[in-house]
Amino acid sequence: MRHPALKLAEVIDADTLRDKLTALTHERDGDGSDPAIRMQVLAILKAELTAGRKRIETMLLEDRSGTACTRRLSHQMDEIIRLIHDFAIAHVYRGANLSRGEKMAIVATGGYGRDALAPGSDVDLLFLLPHKQTARIEQIVEYILYILWDLGLKVGHATRNINECIRLAKSDVTIATAMLEARFIWGERPLFDTLEQRFVDDVEKAGGRDFTTAKMAERDSRHERHDNSRYKVEPNIKDGKGGLRDLQTLYWIGKFVYRVDHSRQLVGKGVFTQREYNQFQRCDDFLWAVRCHLHFVAGKAEDRLGFDFQPEIAERLDYQSKPGLSGVERFMKHYFLVAKQVGDLTRIFCAALELEQAKTAPGLAAGLVRPFTRRRKAVKGYPDFVIENGRLNVADADVFERDNLNLIRLFWLGDREELEYHPDALSLVTRSLKLVDRDLRRNPDGNEMFMAILTSRRDPEIQLRRMNETGLLGRLIQDFRKVVAMMQFNMYHHFTVDEHLLRCIANLAEIEKGHLADEHPYATDFCKDLSDTQRRILYVALLLHDIAKGRPEDHSIAGARVAKRLCPHMGLTKSETATVAWLVREHLTMSMVAQSRDLNDRKTIEDFADTVQSVDRLKLLLILTVCDIRGVGPGVWNAWKGQLIRQLHTETELLLTGGFSGASRATRIEAARQGLKESLAEWPQDDREAYVELHYPAYLLAVDHEAQLRHADFIRNATRSGEQLALDYRTLAFEGMTEITVLAFDHPRLLSIIAAACAASGANIVDAQIFTTTDGRALDTIRIAREFDADEDELRRARAIGRTIAAVLKGEAHIPQLKKRSKGRRKVRAFSIQPEVSVDNSLSNEFSVIAVEGLDRTGLLSDLTHALSDLNLDIASAHITTFGERVVDTFYVTDLTGAQIESPARQKRIVERLCGILDPDADERAAA
Repeated sequence: MRHPALKLAEVIDADTLRDKLTALTHERDGDGSDPAIRMQVLAILKAELTAGRKRIETMLLEDRSGTACTRRLSHQMDEIIRLIHDFAIAHVYRGANLSRGEKMAIVATGGYGRDALAPGSDVDLLFLLPHKQTARIEQIVEYILYILWDLGLKVGHATRNINECIRLAKSDVTIATAMLEARFIWGERPLFDTLEQRFVDDVEKAGGRDFTTAKMAERDSRHERHDNSRYKVEPNIKDGKGGLRDLQTLYWIGKFVYRVDHSRQLVGKGVFTQREYNQFQRCDDFLWAVRCHLHFVAGKAEDRLGFDFQPEIAERLDYQSKPGLSGVERFMKHYFLVAKQVGDLTRIFCAALELEQAKTAPGLAAGLVRPFTRRRKAVKGYPDFVIENGRLNVADADVFERDNLNLIRLFWLGDREELEYHPDALSLVTRSLKLVDRDLRRNPDGNEMFMAILTSRRDPEIQLRRMNETGLLGRLIQDFRKVVAMMQFNMYHHFTVDEHLLRCIANLAEIEKGHLADEHPYATDFCKDLSDTQRRILYVALLLHDIAKGRPEDHSIAGARVAKRLCPHMGLTKSETATVAWLVREHLTMSMVAQSRDLNDRKTIEDFADTVQSVDRLKLLLILTVCDIRGVGPGVWNAWKGQLIRQLHTETELLLTGGFSGASRATRIEAARQGLKESLAEWPQDDREAYVELHYPAYLLAVDHEAQLRHADFIRNATRSGEQLALDYRTLAFEGMTEITVLAFDHPRLLSIIAAACAASGANIVDAQIFTTTDGRALDTIRIAREFDADEDELRRARAIGRTIAAVLKGEAHIPQLKKRSKGRRKVRAFSIQPEVSVDNSLSNEFSVIAVEGLDRTGLLSDLTHALSDLNLDIASAHITTFGERVVDTFYVTDLTGAQIESPARQKRIVERLCGILDPDADERAAA
């Protein structure tokens, strides 16, 4: 791999700087201890540090080499430290010559010692002494450190002699790691050379195995802290899985075990091929480039590659948009491919390491290497495979060359025998991907084995994940290869597309086993009755539902076409293929209808039933929808969404089976009314009758029985006390929300006022239910995103918001007086969404349905509902849905006479007004 010229002479001119510093002391007869001189020294060095870093940033933009950038930053820091040291010796603490026992070496450790300094990295220094510290040495060290601190640098430091260094390195793996990368900067070179030799003799030779075990355990713990996934869409490029620290761990272990001074020497040790080492270098260079750009852009040590930084870094690295993928999405796909390659290199390294360690010891702990006895047992009926120390391995290096079907058979056997894989086997798969051809993809036996893996009742996700990590899954299904490492630049999806698909399959397997019955009772019950055919359909649909992401057209439609092409080769019949294609095309429909449409409007159910057409399809779509939403990321699924989906399923099933009619609906309303009466048995008869008659049918059908009982006590207490305005609060830990219920006299601007008060309090509304009672009161329930972990803290916050709502409704405060807060919404600025507004009279027989889509922000619901009131529209129901930074709100409205909005001119005014709210800067851009 070719590297750009370092151009270190252009980074810093140390001789000129040294002359400048020396010149400062001439007027003081060489005395640099004057505070005024110190301030001038600091000013010169600070100006040079700033200018030098600007030059280094410019070089990075020109050659895009991350490792070259870190070398330049390290060189600049080396020269500055040398200048400070020499100035202190010559001009600050001059006079007496330092004795031999006072001469020290300044040593770079950690990443700085590796010549890998990022713009915001700590500068780790070891002041190495021959014996004990003296007063003069302490003064010099303090001078150097205080100058560095005053320059705004973060400095990690230690002052030790050689014996102390060796003793601590033996007992502390972190110190051993730092010293492993120690590099001489300035001072007594023989002192440093002695330390290096002592470290090799006393630490490396004696503790290689313990060090390896500790570093691999440390790596596993670090991965656990970062969700054990390399495919998070806001990755930590330093400590996350597949990040820089993983490559550094390989380097550290390589130095210990193989006694190498540079990673390139691992090729000669048989650990990597030259091609694999080149890949190691490319990964390292790319990750360092990203990290350096991130530090420069953030202006600090920032290692989380957040949405708000990704577009600018993509632009700096010159990633251009193409149809279906923006520049930032192409950049992040490259990032995740690199993270995957880091995983490949780790697996190859571990295979070689196991063999190396096995030569001299029984093995390592922490799961890295199992006890080595080389026990090999043939797999009965499959001579190309063996079970070695409890792991599935290949019998020899030619098994895939002899029969490329063995590439699939390996994972089929792994699933059947429930075995983990030997690193040698997985490495050989990666090195044999060229053997995957059209014949293998169309091989009936191969596809039968693949379907057995995909629909396994054991753990299909782990097998598919191993296939994906080796690259085999993408070679077998070429359309899948296109979404490997692909991210979607939004705040809704937490993982790359391929990771999402695998997690969806894991969700289905967990639901089938009954492990998620408490969260998903409907889906769990349905899975109990699935036929083998329905299981095949579901697993294939989940694998393919997002396979067309990143294409210019709608991924659901394109994905259905892909399914029609692939399914026959996977052994599915025409009927099964048609159902899979339908599920892929409609995989978002149930979620969108449930969350953004009025489920108490018969037209909603009729339209959805027309799409579904059969009870079997409805059941499959519900299961797929649950798995899909859960696979988006932690916390995306909640009980509120579950209730909406169950209600949509129940209403649609009744219609499809002939049970949804005026009579049956009336029957269910009456049953709900009677059930509520029976649960209020302790109330007086007249009170029960009067209370139940307060609610319209929509309330009785939409609100679950438990909530109805809560509302009953709430409304009864408010009525008895004569309160015209009452509020109730409830925290919902599982849903990650807090519920505020408002009882007040109804008027057209009520929801707008409540939303504005929430916005003024910094609360983000994620859903709302609006009901009117027969006596003219409104029962509005809003749910806001939770902010505190502890319920007591969250309730205090909710009550504070409630006081704001009450003050506005009582006229004690006005919205213009309330300052809107937008806590936590900084990242949204990184996104741009074209506003869309539509007014549709075909979605309901009674209401005009206004659908709004755009970039979310605090206060948006308040502004939208306020505008609807200004337009003389009465909001019958509102459905608030957020997908990360994107909001999809639906309002069922009428004019003030209760009629739909028929006038095209009036519809146009509504669209223009709401678009202006969604994009408040549109007028400024048009004027510009």
